Amino acid sequence: MVYTLPGIRLNTLPSISHCVADRRTTVAASSSTNLSVLLRKNSLTRKGKFLAGRSVYEFDSPSFMVAATEKVLVPGSQSDASSSTEQLEALGEDTEDSKISQNEVSLEEEQLDDTTEKDFVTSPVLVEDIAATEEVRSVSLVDIGIESAAIRQMPLPPPGTGQRIYEIDPLLDSHREHLEYRYSHYKKIREAIDKYEGGLEAFSRGYEKLGFTRSETGITYREWAPGAKSASLIGDFNNWNPNADVMTRNEFGVWEIFLPNNADDSPPIPHGSRVKIRMDTPSGLKDSIPAWIKFSVQAPGEIPYNGIYYDPPEEERYVFQHPRPKKPKSLRIYEAHVGMSSTEPMINTYANFRDDVLPRIKKLGYNAVQIMAIQEHSYYASFGYHVTNFFAPSSRCGTPDDLKSMIDKAHELGLVVLMDIVHSHSSNNTLDGLNMFDGTDSHYFHSGERGYHWMWDSRLFNYGHWEVLRYLLSNARWWLDEYKFDGFRFDGVTSMMYTHHGLQVAFTGNYSEYFGLTTDVDAVVYLMLVNDLIHGLFPEAISIGEDVSGMPTFCIPVQDGGVGFDYRLHMAIADKWIELLKLRDEDWKMGDIVHTLTNRRWSEKCVAYAESHDQALVGDKTLAFWLMDKDMYDFMAVDRPSTPLIDRGIALHKMIRLITMGLGGEGYLNFMGNEFGHPEWIDFPRADQRLPDGRFIPGNGNSFDKCRRRFDLGDAEYLRYHGLQEFDKAMQHLEEAHKFMTSAHQYISRKHEGERVIVFEREDLVFVFNFHWHNSYSDYRVGCLKPGKYQIALDSDHSLFGGFGRLDHDAEFFTFEGNHDNRPRSFLVYAPARTVVVYKLVTDAV
Repeated sequence: MVYTLPGIRLNTLPSISHCVADRRTTVAASSSTNLSVLLRKNSLTRKGKFLAGRSVYEFDSPSFMVAATEKVLVPGSQSDASSSTEQLEALGEDTEDSKISQNEVSLEEEQLDDTTEKDFVTSPVLVEDIAATEEVRSVSLVDIGIESAAIRQMPLPPPGTGQRIYEIDPLLDSHREHLEYRYSHYKKIREAIDKYEGGLEAFSRGYEKLGFTRSETGITYREWAPGAKSASLIGDFNNWNPNADVMTRNEFGVWEIFLPNNADDSPPIPHGSRVKIRMDTPSGLKDSIPAWIKFSVQAPGEIPYNGIYYDPPEEERYVFQHPRPKKPKSLRIYEAHVGMSSTEPMINTYANFRDDVLPRIKKLGYNAVQIMAIQEHSYYASFGYHVTNFFAPSSRCGTPDDLKSMIDKAHELGLVVLMDIVHSHSSNNTLDGLNMFDGTDSHYFHSGERGYHWMWDSRLFNYGHWEVLRYLLSNARWWLDEYKFDGFRFDGVTSMMYTHHGLQVAFTGNYSEYFGLTTDVDAVVYLMLVNDLIHGLFPEAISIGEDVSGMPTFCIPVQDGGVGFDYRLHMAIADKWIELLKLRDEDWKMGDIVHTLTNRRWSEKCVAYAESHDQALVGDKTLAFWLMDKDMYDFMAVDRPSTPLIDRGIALHKMIRLITMGLGGEGYLNFMGNEFGHPEWIDFPRADQRLPDGRFIPGNGNSFDKCRRRFDLGDAEYLRYHGLQEFDKAMQHLEEAHKFMTSAHQYISRKHEGERVIVFEREDLVFVFNFHWHNSYSDYRVGCLKPGKYQIALDSDHSLFGGFGRLDHDAEFFTFEGNHDNRPRSFLVYAPARTVVVYKLVTDAV
């Protein structure tokens, strides 16, 4: 269906909608068109006051009041037990933490701590058609309204003692003063939120108080803008008349207006209308997109965006049909950008990604998709990292309902959907974003130099500010609750945690680098709070932090004193591979490779990757390009002779990816297209630029040619790309079958520098890597733990994967008793040059 509204056309792509009243489903088909709006220009500036430590909301309105007798229920407390009538179980079982030692020793004798599932006792669920807890559990996963109602009844667990980190890592004891201060500050904020806001759960629903809220009688709009001297709501609905709807301000700088329904009871602001807030600042009038806007669009041919009042009729809203998948024990992430996911030079849509790309991801064997560039960003070439509208999904790819349909399809396929969320900084765009929103530079951000990231050219949040906490915590809650994302990959966490932002700092592992005056405690406490929120209200949700510093306690639960992430992105691995690919094969050190892959903190899980989107961007090179370079243009057809460079590149590409998955972490990530060695780089459409200092930066003619993914190359059986794709697929399915990334059993038995061989065990698998450039080894003895018969489970030299087919897959390998490489048994194999072969135990000892 296509909505034609004043100044805008909103198209909804083919989707399924669910009528709650009669539980019937309908299918609405439509065409795909570009979003089109008209818009106005803005102006700027002034200074405002700092508010922290308390709520700015002390309205007489009941919706803003926390009754004096209202208590925040604590699981297990007397008042909790006496006032509750139902018990909501956590939505799934917590998986056992997989722990891999930094030392290369077997972990089968280590005792792993189980994280017990939490039972929260709550007040009655306010849903009439639910009579039992199990029904809440099942139905809430399907109907977003019921799920949201159930979540509101789940109080977050109170802060713990924060002491277990010293048991996990006794070295932290020497920094106890800093860590105790950090945890006490976290507890102080939690207590203040409980006291003034009714708890973290209620606090994280700021979008129900600020921005546009709809009631039966009309629409209320509120905005926190203490720097403004006057404000009015303008838009299509009042012909952009600044005198028609003048807002009033309270003592804390919150502006408000209520618009009653029209005489025919229709909403005062039609769905799809353009809206802005006009404010008077010392530097003049300024028109801004509301900070809490849920949708914004850009008119074709124009630069600024317009806020859109998005409130479709009930019958046209997408309602989720499929439950969230269970949290995978082994996380295999397909990192994707919807806009550049088409094979054609265009901006792809959520609907096309849903129909074309998601089934591909499932077929490849990944169990999670990480979507980049979801939050609206006015500059497309920022890859989504210069966010302008934090609550709005990117309109380039479709409507909010289109995004919901895409996520629901992923859930139908059993794929976990993670969002690449940006809370580390904000666009410095003053027309469309938060920068200078109320005419001051200290509104959402630190003022002056501290509030500006010189390398990213962006603004930095003041995480010690009460309203910034409300805004960002509500933002995380919004994407989980409204859109049913299953978790986040937090971008730029290193930049958040340190006042130096990790720039020009070489972290050596000295604990003083992590716990000192350069640590931004406010930012770390925010990360603790947001992880509290994510895991407390959505027990199956996943949080991943992009941290290059290696901060201790990063992936330890908050109640134990940690920052609370589930995984750290193991960023050093990709850098190591680029470093090695600049060297000759003869200069590679097996011990160096193994050390980089396994050098991570015990009990803190990591997501490993050989390359992500970072290595694919213009200015860098993918692994495939480092390995094969220009030969990829002429020698990738299987019916044409290869070259030594292509043979080497294809062989090492497979080996690098599997050893990264095998040893690098408890999770694995791949950027779309890299699985088959996507040729060339990513270059977003860019125009020529003339910088203020006079420098000229040439663009690419606004071309989309390199801002797409040529999936057809990986599918073409007549190209060598296909073999790489098939190997990646086999690699994912092997992990799915054996869960070796999270196996407690890991033993690296061989790192031979002369032979260039690495042998290690994971679960019941034995991995044999021969990195030698020409030496193949017959009757090569490899150690193992368990006796019996082994067979080939995966062979990178198989002809299906573009190899030379030198191994017999019907061969059986029987173990011999006797110590070899500190293993109690061994068996003999053929190890061709530049191959990896994985052997699986198929029978026990007889």
